Amino acid sequence: MIRPSPKARPKRPRSGVLTVISLLMIGSAIIRVGLEAGPALARGTEPEQNPEKTPPENIATPADLQVLLTALLRREDELNRREAAILDMEKAQEIAKRAIDERLDALLSAEKTLRETLALADKAAETDLTRLTDVYQNMKPKDAAALFETMDPVFAAGFLSRMPPDAAAGVMAGLSPEAAYTISVVMAGRNASAPVE
Repeated sequence: MIRPSPKARPKRPRSGVLTVISLLMIGSAIIRVGLEAGPALARGTEPEQNPEKTPPENIATPADLQVLLTALLRREDELNRREAAILDMEKAQEIAKRAIDERLDALLSAEKTLRETLALADKAAETDLTRLTDVYQNMKPKDAAALFETMDPVFAAGFLSRMPPDAAAGVMAGLSPEAAYTISVVMAGRNASAPVE
């Protein structure tokens, strides 16, 4: 098929189609503005039925805000009182701790002093017992026996156990059989409960 050359084609009027499309678009815009602007204009021109609008339910009224503020202030006061009480308790505990520490230091110092005093007293008592034992063992056995006869058996047994065996034997020989037996039982029983090993 042979195409006619462009020069040979007849010219059509193009302005008619474009005019129709433009008119359709303008009409569509007018309809759209009419549909959307109508209700907006109607809302703007209606008189308000209730000039004092009630607030929505989720917005608090001034009375509600006052109640809330009062409750918050009470809570703050309560928290402040509790904090003050806790601080007072902490101060009291600190004072008590210091007093306990001071008393403990005083007790430790007193215990040390008491130990030293007891050590001195034990040393002095030991020295006194040693001297007294020396006195008894240097006495004549007959005189020492008369003295031991009047002593408490436990007390007498203590001195006799500290003496050398020959001096203790001389004193025991001068005692009455009853006194010698009692002192011997006390001396024998002293170490009976001591562990063997």
